[in-house]
Amino acid sequence: GPGAGATLENANPLIYRRAGERPVTAREEDDELPDSIDDREIFDGAGPQRRGRERGGPGRPAFLNAAHLIRSINDPEHPLTLEELNVVEQVRVKVNDAESTVSVEFTPTIPHCSMATLIGLSIKVKLIRSLPERFKLDVHITPGTHASEHAVNKQLADKERVAAALENSHLLEVVNQCLSARS
Repeated sequence: GPGAGATLENANPLIYRRAGERPVTAREEDDELPDSIDDREIFDGAGPQRRGRERGGPGRPAFLNAAHLIRSINDPEHPLTLEELNVVEQVRVKVNDAESTVSVEFTPTIPHCSMATLIGLSIKVKLIRSLPERFKLDVHITPGTHASEHAVNKQLADKERVAAALENSHLLEVVNQCLSARS
């Protein structure tokens, strides 16, 4: 969390209930059938276990790890997940597996949230690390929910700026904390 004595921007955020786990269907378990990536899988990470053939080793999902994909990303300011703060919702995740596109809208808890770029960067890094390289990623603020929406979206869409941000060791450490599983 923030350094000792730091004041929180949003000291009492609303906390939302987590969605249930996604059941795996018989079709998804059938190795003979082609399998596509969908919105729920990006949000939840609970997908078929056989994606290892795409990347990631035998029996290991290509883009899944112990944590769910984006629902379990930690908020930089609170000991809560982005899902618990309603920053990410499954309805704001759009996937087109055939066209290899993933779009995620996120909603900062307050309109002047200074953490918006960091949150967006954490979502983007999680997707970059988790998805096959063929996917084109679009991570942006839910329209009308942040004072600097355009500037933040522009930063998140700029590949060079994202790459430069991840070369900053302090920033990378903060992003990695947001992506680490809570004990």
